[in-house]
Amino acid sequence: MLSHKHKLILLKFFSMFSVVRGYNILIIVIAQYLASIYILAHNKSLKEVVLDLNLFMLVMASSAVIAGGYIINNFYDSEKDLINRPQKSMLDRLVSQNTKLSFYFVLNFIAVVLSSYVSFRAVIFFSIYIFAIWFYSHKLKKLPFIGNLTSDILTITPFFIVFIYYKNFETVVFVHAMFLFLIISMRELTKDLENMKGDLAQNYLTIPIVYGENVSKIMLTVLILLTLIPIYLLVNYFNVGYMSYYFYFSLLLLILFLVLLWKSKSKTHYLILHNILKLIIVAGVFSLSLIDVDLLLNRI
Repeated sequence: MLSHKHKLILLKFFSMFSVVRGYNILIIVIAQYLASIYILAHNKSLKEVVLDLNLFMLVMASSAVIAGGYIINNFYDSEKDLINRPQKSMLDRLVSQNTKLSFYFVLNFIAVVLSSYVSFRAVIFFSIYIFAIWFYSHKLKKLPFIGNLTSDILTITPFFIVFIYYKNFETVVFVHAMFLFLIISMRELTKDLENMKGDLAQNYLTIPIVYGENVSKIMLTVLILLTLIPIYLLVNYFNVGYMSYYFYFSLLLLILFLVLLWKSKSKTHYLILHNILKLIIVAGVFSLSLIDVDLLLNRI
C-alpha cells in the first residue's frame, strides 16, 4: 500500500500531467514525426528522418514550449475553468500556482537551450513563439476573431517549425495545412460554444458571447463547406494513398457534426461536437502512415 506522502506525490504528478495536457503533447510529437516521414521529408530514408538529431531537438523544444503554454493558459484561466471544467480544475489545483509558474519558466528555458543546438535562428523562432503564447493567454484570448485566429496559428506552429526545417514547398503540404487549419478553427469555435458559461462570468468576449450562438453556428457551417475544398483536392489531385479513406471518413463525421450542430443547445451537446473534431484530428495524425504503406520496406 502507498503511504499518504506517496499518494500525494502521485496525485500532484497527475495534476501536473493534466495541466500540461501530456496526452496532447504526445499526439503532437507523433504528428510531427509522421508528417516529417510521410509528407515533409518523403524523399529521405526512414532512418535518416527518425535519427535526425536536429529534428529531435526541434520536436522536443516545441513540446516544452507547448507544455509551458498550457501552464500559462491554465494560470490565466483558473477562475473560468472552475466554472467550465470543475473536476479537471480541482485536479489542476493540487499543484500551487507558484510551482506551475516555476515549471513554466524552466520549460521555456529548456526549449531555448534545445533549439540553440540547431541554430541561432531556431532560438529566435522559439523565443517569439514563447512570447506569442504568453501574449495570447494574457491579452488576445478574450477578444473575438483575433483570439480565435491567434489560437489557430499557435496550434499549427509546431508543424510550421518542421516545415521550415525541411523547406518543403510542395503544393500538397499547403493543402494538408489548409485542411488542418480549418479543422482546428472549427474546434476553437466549438470550444467557445462549449465554454460560454465560464466565458460570460469572466468577461471573455468570444464570438458566441458577442455575436450569439446562431452566428457561431453559421460560421462553423461555412468552415465545414471550406473544408470540402482541401478534401476534394487531396483525394483527387494528390497521391495520398490509402489516406483517402481517412478523408472520406472525415467527410462523414463533418456531415454528422453539421446535423448535430444545428440541434445543439447545451454544453453537453457542444462537448460531443468538440469530441467529433478531436477524433478527426487524432485519426488524421495516425492515418498519415496510410500515405505510403510500403514505407517500412522501401525506405529503411
